[in-house]
Amino acid sequence: MSPTTTAQADPRTTLRAGLPDRYLTPDDIAELFEVPLETVYQWRKKRVGPPGFRIGKHLRYDPADVQHYVRERKDAPEAA
Repeated sequence: MSPTTTAQADPRTTLRAGLPDRYLTPDDIAELFEVPLETVYQWRKKRVGPPGFRIGKHLRYDPADVQHYVRERKDAPEAA
């Protein structure tokens, strides 16, 4: 018997196991962090979320930058 794979893996498991080997979309970011898509766009507008970049009219995120953003957030002291 061969192991089966699901079409859509749990995004939190993907983040822990390693992000896909492709640039991520805003939808991917929203799914990974379990936030509404509008939140991702607000982060970008306020420059507080993971850094993204434009390819033509499309917004993309480098998985390495997203992992770095998560590590920084985990290591940052919490505000009182």
